[in-house]
Amino acid sequence: MDGKWNPGLPRAPGDQVPQVARPDVQRHAWPQHWINRHVALSSSAIVHKPLGLLAELTHRCPLGCPYCSNPLALDARADELDTATWVRVFGEAAGLGVLQVHLSGGEPGARRDLVDITAGAHAAGLYTNLITSAVGITSKTLGALAEAGLDHVQISIQDSDALSADHIAGYDGAFARKRALAAEDLALALGASRVEIAHVQYYGWALKNRAALMPSREQVERATAAVEELRARHHGRIVIDAVVPDYYARYPKPCVGGWGRRSLNVTPAGKVLPCHAAESITGLEFWNVREHTLADIWANSPAFNAFRGSAWMKQPCASCPRRELDFGGCRCQAFALTGDATATDPVCHLAPDHARVAELAAVRSDAPYVYRRM
Repeated sequence: MDGKWNPGLPRAPGDQVPQVARPDVQRHAWPQHWINRHVALSSSAIVHKPLGLLAELTHRCPLGCPYCSNPLALDARADELDTATWVRVFGEAAGLGVLQVHLSGGEPGARRDLVDITAGAHAAGLYTNLITSAVGITSKTLGALAEAGLDHVQISIQDSDALSADHIAGYDGAFARKRALAAEDLALALGASRVEIAHVQYYGWALKNRAALMPSREQVERATAAVEELRARHHGRIVIDAVVPDYYARYPKPCVGGWGRRSLNVTPAGKVLPCHAAESITGLEFWNVREHTLADIWANSPAFNAFRGSAWMKQPCASCPRRELDFGGCRCQAFALTGDATATDPVCHLAPDHARVAELAAVRSDAPYVYRRM
């Protein structure tokens, strides 16, 4: 797993919501702000409400994953939003219509105020999901988080083999720490309700290791068959999501469910992004929660409006019947591979630059990983 929430798979009321991590707490009626799916903006346009908020609490992390999806320029600890600002942001998110918040990083366990931040999100009426490496989260902390209102825990696991997992993470003993957390009575009582098997997405630091991480087509086909077999074997007991490597896909994924349409991301320093890799696109202007409300940013931020809808699309996207399904694919990937953020995602087999993807997928290397260190 890559350790990031996939905004293309929002869990809204009516979808299969991950099992609540506090079995003693009964399900209540959905909060009122979870009902309406649209919001009228100051421009009188009608835009979908965001469903999910990815709250990157810190870029600090004990691991050195070669596929790290955080930006190349990490936010310093001194620049991180304080507890009160995060609590305000959660309240504004609920008012905007957000259903769920994903507490991520870096490693969110590096924040000493994680319990207070979680309590603030819960008080705002948000479904709370902790995305963690499990390194630094003790059983005592987990208990305190549950008491504060944490609903769900998502642990990123680099491999099912301990030696391989530690090698990929660049941290000896990381796998054992993950197993220790998952073996606590609370986790045993729950059992996993959903597993996401995700391949590396090649943005940021992962581009430095693309050749070392790139699978062959044969490996992708074997993995796909294995996932289908697992789905059939565990049908009705566990949901298995799978994210195939973009470079071997026929069509691009509907990145973040459509730019500025279903989700938003707040960085440790308070910038608000349409997706967690959006800062890789040069020339975009990102507004900050220190100067703007979340509603103002969602409605009026130049970055969010840059690729909303379909008016910005070039051919073949502009006339493609899939333009409202995949929204032209990933803008960050288009920019990374073509230098043009308005280009068709080269992953699409109809894209003018599709041959570039095949060329890059053919470049593989056994070179050592370049680990990420702060």
